[in-house]
Amino acid sequence: MKHSLHLLVLALLLSGPCQQQSMAQGSSDYGAGLKFNLNPEGTKYARILMWNQMWFRSMQMNPGTSVNGVPTENLTDIGARRLRVLAYAQISPRYLILTHVGINNQTFINGGAAGTSGTGGYGQGKKPGLFFHDVWNEYAVVPSGKDAAGMVRKNTLYLGAGLHYWHGISRMTSASTLNFLAVDAPIFNWPLIENSDQFARLFGIYAKGKLGKLEYRLNYNKPFATNQTPPLSGTTVTPDMAVDNNGVSKMSYGGYFEYQFLDQEANVLPFKVGSYVGTKRVFNIGAGFYRQPEATRSMNNGKLNAHDIDLFSVDVFADMPIGKKEKNMAITTYSVLYRYDFGPNYLRNLGIMNPGAADASFEGKRALAGPGNARPLVGTGTIWYTQAGLLLPKTTEKPVMRIQPYAAYTLKNLEALGKSGNYYDLGCNFYLDGHHAKITPQWSVRPVYTDKNTISGTRGEFILQAQVYL
Repeated sequence: MKHSLHLLVLALLLSGPCQQQSMAQGSSDYGAGLKFNLNPEGTKYARILMWNQMWFRSMQMNPGTSVNGVPTENLTDIGARRLRVLAYAQISPRYLILTHVGINNQTFINGGAAGTSGTGGYGQGKKPGLFFHDVWNEYAVVPSGKDAAGMVRKNTLYLGAGLHYWHGISRMTSASTLNFLAVDAPIFNWPLIENSDQFARLFGIYAKGKLGKLEYRLNYNKPFATNQTPPLSGTTVTPDMAVDNNGVSKMSYGGYFEYQFLDQEANVLPFKVGSYVGTKRVFNIGAGFYRQPEATRSMNNGKLNAHDIDLFSVDVFADMPIGKKEKNMAITTYSVLYRYDFGPNYLRNLGIMNPGAADASFEGKRALAGPGNARPLVGTGTIWYTQAGLLLPKTTEKPVMRIQPYAAYTLKNLEALGKSGNYYDLGCNFYLDGHHAKITPQWSVRPVYTDKNTISGTRGEFILQAQVYL
């Protein structure tokens, strides 16, 4: 017992990212992972998860890019997309506590601690600040398991509070970062990322549970403050353009509802699985929403206008074994339609782990999204995203590696841009031990806007990810 208590203390100190049940990750050897029972029945336990995702990249930069002061059209680098630790403890049959810490997006030139600049011991790409992603407590009002009559409960209710990830608006908005089908999420699935949230998390309260085969999650949160300045506008040339400025932020609320027709998914943790690697038979349809009153601002003829944020989605997810059982083939598909309203002509540009800065000497047409690998990420309008992958058959009874090619497509029709944008991803997962050890190469293509009505061409980005998690 003394040894178990030491392990519990260690778990709470090392708290980090979490995932659905480990048996669903495609590894037959992992079992329950780093789990430590605190009583003989196993109803009280602590669990630790640790993972890292390292990226090797070769990128075509947007027009007008410099890197560390040098004009650059192409760049090769290596960086840390995610380095995380998550721990949670079920310290009574009704009470759970979770913490999750880590860093993200560290490259050779950025991602360092707040306030760092230049090179040297505390250069702008060095010694990033560790921060909490999730910290919440949860109480089971109507827990899963059996009732007093010995019948399995079909309806459950859990209430929690803290810095949490229990929200909508889609399945992918609650995605686990451990088992993506593609190399990463498309990022617009987290529509408020690092503006009015903290890395897709908010302070608030939530309710979650199941009503038969319907899984639900509802939340009531206090968004983080934003204070961007709206541009002067109000003419036919420059229409109203909303920006992230919520003043004294109003409370937000949202939720996600998902009907699970076949195998039921675990909801101990909020993180939704991207691919079960042939271990489950899942078909779900879901819908979600988010609303924050007076969450953005625009300027029209000298008058400051407030706009609500209203976000909606509908999605479908299928993960099915196909063919002969001994071959263990599977198909994974996901499709989601987002309808985003952030206010008139709202547009946000972003590039993941973007190393680029503006080249002051550049005299051509610059990319509207900015330098580096930036693209129009999210805005008022509609976004349709679809991905599909095929787990290839086993070649031997105990293969050394499983292979899963995949493709993804995004269509963005944003109000601030006069032309729709098409985005493509093509890649392949090489599973050495399910999601616990995998290598993923991916080639992505993005359009380059030089003004709202002109796409001058495309740029590509090759990513090779090495992932390990315990």
